[in-house]
Amino acid sequence: MSEAVDSRPKLLLVDDEPTNLQVLRQILQDDYRLFFAKDGDKALEMAARERPDLILLDVMMPGMTGYEVCTRLKQDEMTVSTPVIFVTALADVDDEARGFEVGAVDYITKPVSSPIVRARVRTHLSLVRVDELKQTRLQIVQRLGLAAEYKDNETGLHVIRMSHYSRILALAAGFSELAADDLLNAAPMHDVGKIGIPDAILQKNGKLDEAEWVVMRSHAQIGAEIIGEHPSGLLQMARSIALTHHEKWDGSGYPNGLKGEEIPIAGRIVAIADVFDALTSVRPYKPAWSLEDTLALIQRESGKHFDPHLVELFLGQMPAILEIKARWAERE
Repeated sequence: MSEAVDSRPKLLLVDDEPTNLQVLRQILQDDYRLFFAKDGDKALEMAARERPDLILLDVMMPGMTGYEVCTRLKQDEMTVSTPVIFVTALADVDDEARGFEVGAVDYITKPVSSPIVRARVRTHLSLVRVDELKQTRLQIVQRLGLAAEYKDNETGLHVIRMSHYSRILALAAGFSELAADDLLNAAPMHDVGKIGIPDAILQKNGKLDEAEWVVMRSHAQIGAEIIGEHPSGLLQMARSIALTHHEKWDGSGYPNGLKGEEIPIAGRIVAIADVFDALTSVRPYKPAWSLEDTLALIQRESGKHFDPHLVELFLGQMPAILEIKARWAERE
């Protein structure tokens, strides 16, 4: 019968004094797998080999100091995200500030308190798990967006460009950096519902008839159903965008004929970014429009298709928009 795998988080404890390591061992050994190092070089070697979930690091050690060890850890892509907590007798505010400057997430002074050590370790491991969940969720969102691209004539570069256009416009409209980043990451999901559209319609050469258009327009609702209902955050925004980016300011869009500010602002932003990139890009069924013709159409559609205030903001961001367009240009 095989041994049970020890799935407890791994901690690396670094201190040149064996007594200090023994104290930390007594506090943490019941809940964590522990690894030990008595100097900076050994700490870096153990961190690279064992990939600990968190490091408890002394500052004053012979040879390489804890500050130097932390700096080296944060310069290595394999350990840059590993949280480091300094455990030290240095209690001066300047020492603590330096610890945070070199990348530590926390600072515990000696002699240590068992409840404080356990609480700080538990807190920072929880934050790591939250970050990992966020990254996993973001990767799922991006992969679903990529799945939709495989069904369509559009390219991955289209999704990158229109997402960045959306972020630029969101910031101009007053979004916070965090909210604008959520929009950047949610925008690639705008056409995920095309996964549910038959290839014969989605990839048809030539115009769609009315019955085919009815099916094509259903991709907005399908996309919302794929993403699902969420109380807040990135996936809520992604669902809103998928459902509303084909609504029009004058109420003539689909699927629900929303009008004006009934349309969520994320959907209104993506509508402009998506159309701008579609018109200025080559497609199998059309050449790229000139910038002048594209902007003229967007201005004509201000107050009809598009939110007029957002159109004005978009036009004012043209240098940044064109920089993105050039950076992510299609290769011949």
